[in-house]
Amino acid sequence: MFDESGWNKEFKERFNHRYDELKWLYFSLYGEDYQALDWLTAAMWDYYSERKSSLKKLDRQREKNPDWYKGNGLLGMMMYSNLFGGNLQGVRSRLDYIKDCGVNYLHLMPLLDSPKGKDDGGYAVADFRKVKPELGTMKDLEELTEDCHNAGISVALDFVMNHTSEEHIWAKLARQGDLAARSRYFFYDNWDIPNQFERTMPEVFPTTAPGNFTWLDDCKQVVMTTFYPYQWDLNYGNCMVFNDMTANMLYLANRGIDVMRLDAVPYIWKQLGTNCRNLPQVHTIVRMMRIITEVVCPGVLLLGEVVMEPSKVVPYFGTVEKPECHILYNVTTMASTWNTIATRDVGLLKRQADQVAGLPKDYVFQNYLRCHDDIGWGLDYDWLKQFGIDQVAHKKYLNDYLTGRWYGSDSRGELYNDDPKLGDARLCGTTASLCGLEAALYEKDKAKEEKAIACILMLHAWLFTQSGIPVIYSGDEIGQLNDYTYKKDPEKWADSRYLHRGKFPWEKVEKKDPISMRIFNALRVMEKLRAEHAIFSGQAGVETMETGSRSVLGILRYLGMDQHLRAYFNFSEQTQHFWTMPDDEAERYVDLFSGKTMKELGDQLEPYGYRWYLEQPKAVEA
Repeated sequence: MFDESGWNKEFKERFNHRYDELKWLYFSLYGEDYQALDWLTAAMWDYYSERKSSLKKLDRQREKNPDWYKGNGLLGMMMYSNLFGGNLQGVRSRLDYIKDCGVNYLHLMPLLDSPKGKDDGGYAVADFRKVKPELGTMKDLEELTEDCHNAGISVALDFVMNHTSEEHIWAKLARQGDLAARSRYFFYDNWDIPNQFERTMPEVFPTTAPGNFTWLDDCKQVVMTTFYPYQWDLNYGNCMVFNDMTANMLYLANRGIDVMRLDAVPYIWKQLGTNCRNLPQVHTIVRMMRIITEVVCPGVLLLGEVVMEPSKVVPYFGTVEKPECHILYNVTTMASTWNTIATRDVGLLKRQADQVAGLPKDYVFQNYLRCHDDIGWGLDYDWLKQFGIDQVAHKKYLNDYLTGRWYGSDSRGELYNDDPKLGDARLCGTTASLCGLEAALYEKDKAKEEKAIACILMLHAWLFTQSGIPVIYSGDEIGQLNDYTYKKDPEKWADSRYLHRGKFPWEKVEKKDPISMRIFNALRVMEKLRAEHAIFSGQAGVETMETGSRSVLGILRYLGMDQHLRAYFNFSEQTQHFWTMPDDEAERYVDLFSGKTMKELGDQLEPYGYRWYLEQPKAVEA
């Protein structure tokens, strides 16, 4: 058994409060392996011991206020360090700009060591304890996180836990025949078992990475590679994998990371005869990770990347008694939002908003319009079917519209992983280019330019109205356009996601480009209003409203009986009329942007218009 004689009171109290459940969960996966559990326990104490006093102080503050991330005060930004600042020290030098954006939650995209040409944008990690040399060192990362903390900024980082790069030391040893190393992956002498897996295991990228296994000719073995041939799936049925990967996570937490984004978490447990997704053992692992962070570094949050429909996403919050992830990605709302731009019909988005609003208020989503990845059309086709909408035809329309192939469309996106047979292509592009700004500037069409800017602003107003943590993709705040230079890069040309992974255009900020500054300033107004008014907090009730227009989304937010916000969004390029309050009640609602009452502004919204009507307190009679 573990030796707790050297433990201090704080660690001991946290540990003893949670140990019984941790042991029960651990043994449910790995049997009564006390030696392995004792190793994990010792590692927890070691990482707690080496944790800096400043981080422990932050842990204690957040323990006293466990809902610190659930209000309306967080504003996020996700970025690639090299694209934004060249390297980690470059990001440090630009922290003033990040603060000027109002950002206090910085999501750094993958920056750990990964092989060039086979890095999947940083998601093929060769060393979990080393930064990519071109970005800097772990010391640079610690200095950045320390500066961020001093500026009141929390830092998120991707923790790629489903797989490693084939260049990882475990993979190299496995390739050389080390049986212990091979047991960390899924190695097979022939295709018999892999073929059995393939019968029930869907392909993630059927066009670019067909199949879930790869033949290694040098060692005459088959290895599981769910995502790409150079990313080898880890075997979490091996307790050594869980122990060592948990240690890697704690190591990163001790470098000052506040939020661990658990990448591809639904895939981490594999079982023959299943689809190898969302299996019960996955939730056991995530629950153990939650327990371990609550003991070692309780100020650290777990953010689950679950890119699936709501019914599959919500279980990753766990339960009130046994929570799992603190935050989850709101992928479906993001996809439904772009569906609404293309169709001008808010029906599906309204349904999605109602589903999210019906969940417990303790559930916190990370909301966004765009991210580093593609847009996949995982919409609610069972619901759309009643309106005669065919899934394949609808996906083709969305992709045609948002790539500008559809007549009259000014969107400029590109397809990713196009599969003409299944009609299942995904979409890439920056927010501004998808909204038509790129086309407008190319054509020098001022009317189109105004329409595109209005669309960009309306979408962000909708983003900031949602409960949860709004996160802007770096560059969106100044209307960054698509970057087509990736087509000339031999390491990137085949991956259209680099279309929206261009270098940050600092010249637009430094020269105060009029369009960029117009978008930037408008977003700052929204962000400040959101932070100032408690009606935007996660504790507010939310429901949709009927507006009388298929293109106008109406959202009601309320706190108690006397605080109400009525928000309206026109997803059409045409002026839309919508239902408002009776005149005597409309006078009580004032638009936070214009200062005019609902009565003054009337019952119509300009193309891509938006309103935030806040109810004013009733006058008290003398």
